[in-house]
Amino acid sequence: MKNKIRSGLLAIAALPIMLAAANAASFMPAGMRTSQPIGHYQFCQNHPTDCKAKTTNPGVMQLNRSMWGALQDVNNTINSMIEPVTDMDLWGVEEKWSYPVNKGDCEDYVLLKKKQLEDRGFPASDLLITVVRQKNGAGHAVLTVRTDRGDFVLDNLETKILPWDETDYRFLKRQSDRNASQWVSVDDNRQVIVGSVKQ
Repeated sequence: MKNKIRSGLLAIAALPIMLAAANAASFMPAGMRTSQPIGHYQFCQNHPTDCKAKTTNPGVMQLNRSMWGALQDVNNTINSMIEPVTDMDLWGVEEKWSYPVNKGDCEDYVLLKKKQLEDRGFPASDLLITVVRQKNGAGHAVLTVRTDRGDFVLDNLETKILPWDETDYRFLKRQSDRNASQWVSVDDNRQVIVGSVKQ
């Protein structure tokens, strides 16, 4: 417990450094509209209010110390309270997106983090489910948080909240900031190693 509190305090203390580097903020380049993951489509059928179009887009939120603390709190809490299991082990199916109770896979972590942050007043248009490819080639989901200081990633495989371009992932697609049931490609042109091939 002490280690979690210490890591949280260190992360909050690091915010002034991030703010000082605002000119270096990195924003994920969104591309054209693309296919919605089947798991998210099925989730939207069961939770239509969580997948509605935005009537207005307020623009990206301004990141401050309080909001950074909230991001850290939600990320750490959910990462520690949810046991990672596959959908096959939990539900007996290959793919099922749902709000987890105490077990779930990567998409379930993301859904719960998104919901809890919305409950804390974060704009839904700045909390975007994002599909990536890991270095070993496996698919994965993370939560992208759009801010005026750049786009940050909340990840159940990483304790730190990182700028999107400081991760080792190949970003493939994410939710549209205007319509939660629509997805757009990500134009990830960084040189990262995915599997055994440099892309």
